[in-house]
Amino acid sequence: MAAADAPGGLTPIATPDSELADSDLVPAPPGANDWSCRPSTAHPRPVVLVHGTFANRLSAWPAMSPALTAAGYCVYALNYGRGLGDMIAGVGSMPVSAQEISVFIDRVRTATGAQQVDIVGHSQGGVLSRYYLKYLGGASKVNTLVGIAPDNHGTTWGLFELPVSLSAGPTALCPACIQQLPDSDFFRELNRDGETLPDINYTVIATRTDEFATPYTTGFLPPGPNVENITLQDVCPGDVSEHMAITLDPVVIRMVLNALDPAHRAPIVCGGPRFGSITGEQGPR
Repeated sequence: MAAADAPGGLTPIATPDSELADSDLVPAPPGANDWSCRPSTAHPRPVVLVHGTFANRLSAWPAMSPALTAAGYCVYALNYGRGLGDMIAGVGSMPVSAQEISVFIDRVRTATGAQQVDIVGHSQGGVLSRYYLKYLGGASKVNTLVGIAPDNHGTTWGLFELPVSLSAGPTALCPACIQQLPDSDFFRELNRDGETLPDINYTVIATRTDEFATPYTTGFLPPGPNVENITLQDVCPGDVSEHMAITLDPVVIRMVLNALDPAHRAPIVCGGPRFGSITGEQGPR
């Protein structure tokens, strides 16, 4: 059923993941992974949600996924780089995790019949999506990448800089933690010979209160006609959403919707509650 064509204008209700498409123990977030969903004419590309380090698809997207589904998108979310019984993910080797994302996107394209998808990636999820685009054949399969607080040039790990940098533990338990340091081989490979691709639309949303992707400007990509770098507080100065809360922020959700469908941008409304409808002063579109 097309997302926008359900009876009475309702969006599809997520059904349990099939074994073929998804073997994760962590359930999908609300509204996601309805494998019978067929993209509508209004929103022809499914949206794939890619969580960050120490997260999983349910913890990262409880607000974003139902908002996108309600807007008429077919939405899909995976776990990658899993550890500790699947509940904590995003800790495995980053090139291997990028391969997992590649396999999942091909499953989404096969199930929906869509030639391309859009990706919304949080933190490491935004970085891995760039690796997929550049090195794993994703450039022809993706139209838009929205990175929410991504560490596109590595992170000093903010409050956690010392233990992550000096302890041997993260190397064994969380290879991705070490690979996300700014001077890692992973970032040297990712960012050599250009950081963006000409046929992909990039939006980066960063927050000055980020305590994990540090400095927060690590997320910004080189300026270009297909790149939009947004600092949350430049739009809504009073918004203090940090690295973990940013995916729950209604302001950021609206920014994501605008990036996915720029022809139908809606005004950004600042100062609203964390969940539900947003009221308050309007910011820039």
